[in-house]
Amino acid sequence: MGRKGNFVEKTPSGPGRKAKKQKPPTLPDHLKEAKEPRETLGRRSQKRAAKRSAVKAGTATRKKPVKKNKAVPDESLDSEGMSDDDGERKQLFDDGDSDSMGGQSEDDEPLDDNFKGSSGDSSDDDEEELPIEKKSKQLKLKKKQEDELGEKELLMNIQQSEKYTLPSGEEIEKELLLPPDLTILKSRIKEVVGVLSDFTIKREEGRDRVEYLDQLRRDLCSYYSYNDFLMGAFMETFPLGELIDFLEANETPRPMTIRTNTLKTRRRDLAQALINRGVNLDPIGKWSKVGLVIYNSQVPVGATPEYLAGHYILQGASSFLPVMALAPQEGDKVLDMSAAPGGKTSHIAALMKNTGMLFANDANPDRAKAVVGNLHRLGVTNAVVMTYDGKVLPKMSRGYNRVLLDAPCSGTGVISKDPSAKTSKDSKDINRCSHLQKELILAAIDCADEGGYIVYSTCSVLVQENEWVVDYALKKRHVKVVDTGLEFGREGFPRFQKLVFHPSVKLCRRFYPHTHNMDGFFVAKLKKISNNIPSTAEEIEEEEPAEEKNSNDSDDDTSAKSRRMKRKKGSKANDSNNKNSNPKIKKGSDAKHEKANGVAKTGIVKKKVGNLKKKVLGKQMKGPIKQRK
Repeated sequence: MGRKGNFVEKTPSGPGRKAKKQKPPTLPDHLKEAKEPRETLGRRSQKRAAKRSAVKAGTATRKKPVKKNKAVPDESLDSEGMSDDDGERKQLFDDGDSDSMGGQSEDDEPLDDNFKGSSGDSSDDDEEELPIEKKSKQLKLKKKQEDELGEKELLMNIQQSEKYTLPSGEEIEKELLLPPDLTILKSRIKEVVGVLSDFTIKREEGRDRVEYLDQLRRDLCSYYSYNDFLMGAFMETFPLGELIDFLEANETPRPMTIRTNTLKTRRRDLAQALINRGVNLDPIGKWSKVGLVIYNSQVPVGATPEYLAGHYILQGASSFLPVMALAPQEGDKVLDMSAAPGGKTSHIAALMKNTGMLFANDANPDRAKAVVGNLHRLGVTNAVVMTYDGKVLPKMSRGYNRVLLDAPCSGTGVISKDPSAKTSKDSKDINRCSHLQKELILAAIDCADEGGYIVYSTCSVLVQENEWVVDYALKKRHVKVVDTGLEFGREGFPRFQKLVFHPSVKLCRRFYPHTHNMDGFFVAKLKKISNNIPSTAEEIEEEEPAEEKNSNDSDDDTSAKSRRMKRKKGSKANDSNNKNSNPKIKKGSDAKHEKANGVAKTGIVKKKVGNLKKKVLGKQMKGPIKQRK
């Protein structure tokens, strides 16, 4: 039993199971036919290509542009009063059949549905421009011509008004009665500076340079709101071209900067933490490894958790410089004479890595509280805070390896922070600050040990508070100016008007807001040679080079000693001659001869005169005393 078998032969229905699983055959790349890439043209490009092919084949002619206003001669007119060009234009717009384009117009040709950009030439694009494109090109050309004409007129006006005329006295009186017009003042300042830059050619006849300078000072005082004294001091300090840049820089605030506290964190970690809080910042520059510049912040920079934890302190970029010049070493004994609010003190402690001894002094007890708070927050443990007058510190303790004196000053370098200094400072304030600074720098030198370093800095740009004070210290103490070690900054002034300072003052450094984008600052570094106090300036001039020679060569040392021995022998010989001669004061030619021989003889004569006066006064005093007995 079972199913009935069907033995009819069946035709195969297709490939077998294995054949179905096989993939279609593939050819190698070198056997495949290379297909040329077909460039696709746009609608307008296809029209232009058809027109070019028709022109080449001779079935069409290229039309020439016809000027509208051009008159058509009578000869070119045919019998119907129409020119050949008009006939051609009429044929182009006819609806009938024409053989000019091969029996079929361009618009009737089939176009591919291709929306890609055209690849035609630029010349063809210019031929088929839209009306709005032509108008825009014409407007651009017209504007360019107007700009060129305006520049030519401006140059002509400048050449005509090359010699600027100063306002008369009546005009100045009228301006004083009215509120100042800033546009007029600014243009006049520019004109006067231009005249003073080339005074011999551009000056007005009969006008002196002093008149131009007086007018410029009045205009600058009115425009920037300074008093007359301070503006005159700035005009003496800066060249006129640089003066305008300095005054403009004082009108804008300096960027906010912070200093990383390396006792607690690193700058890279601090920057990442502040960036995560929405602070936009950058490194302050290659010259500092701990500074950061903050451009803007979504959170208050002085109230972040990092600030409260003592990871950084808000500090101006210029305040880094005195500590960098001081370069304190680990284990040193350092004195900061005016420490408030504690930014420089904490920077010194960070460089010393909380080793050694750091004495922070400030004369104001209220400001000293800020020093204590910042030192606690920043984790400084090697500091002692004092509130003494800086002038009495040498009587209390000496022998410091390094002394920092950031002296109180007039603040002419930080006008962007305190605009009230524009009108509040006068000559009395400058003289008072200069006198105090001279006393403090002598006290700082006395506090330092032999071979120690003293850094003197101010936030002023005036010479009376900077180079003048350093030159005074060189005359009164046995010190010399050394290199600050700062890579940038301008040199100090060895000459200022009629004043001539010590040549080594050139080693000091000046910083300006318009060149370095930081507050105006002055930094000088002194090295104490000995504790001897010279009596006159002449002795300093003789001894300082001798000390420098001693450090360089031993041969120069012997030559300096031999010179001193000769001077001593000469003075002894003069003493013996004076003893043998008449003790009375010499007359006429003898006195002149002594003056010509040198300083030593004149000093001996003065001493003898002083002794004679004492003897005479003693005899006069003895008389009445004996009578009383």
